[in-house]
Amino acid sequence: MAQGGKNSLGDGTLGADILSASPQIFTNPVLDKLSRVHWTVPVYVYLPIISALLYLSRQSFRELEVFATVGLGYFIWTIIEYFGHRFLFHYEFPGRIGARIHFLIHGVHHVHPNDPLRLVMPVLLSGPIMLIALLVVRLLFGLPLGYPVLAGFLSGYLAYDLVHYYLHHGEPHTRFGRFMRRAHMLHHFRDPTRNFGVSAPWWDYVFKTVYEGPERSL
Repeated sequence: MAQGGKNSLGDGTLGADILSASPQIFTNPVLDKLSRVHWTVPVYVYLPIISALLYLSRQSFRELEVFATVGLGYFIWTIIEYFGHRFLFHYEFPGRIGARIHFLIHGVHHVHPNDPLRLVMPVLLSGPIMLIALLVVRLLFGLPLGYPVLAGFLSGYLAYDLVHYYLHHGEPHTRFGRFMRRAHMLHHFRDPTRNFGVSAPWWDYVFKTVYEGPERSL
């Protein structure tokens, strides 16, 4: 995305060193190391869990029922992805402490968007979120119905992490892939108040947050 000292939009306003830098964000070296994650880590952590949930689901439900409830879980994830990105990640908390919280949650990604080790969520952060999701799913759906719902939710999260990494470091060759990357780069380099759907861009059309300004040399 950032080659020859230019950003992915080609206007030269951001150098490659800024875009791809991986700054220290914690003074504690252990915490700082834990804040950096290789993109394959979520695959190793969550794919076995998803597989186990699907196995448990098939013990209680027919294939079509599993498919439908996994789809429901995925749908729930996409809603949370959109609103979480729009309202939590981009909320600017007041004061110096609030600014620090915002930087840690999402601001660092907008300052250094190509940092390859901060494009997927650390397990120390995603793990508690998934435990909360398990509790909510169990409360709303009970078990075993919650198993396929959670499998869909986790699949949506895993897809989000992998798509996000690919949009920053991959080279899409399909029309849809180029559309996805373009939409996300517009969010980064044109208007951070638009195009919040990373892996589910259709919600921007539903909630009218699609970028509609000039694109120039995208």
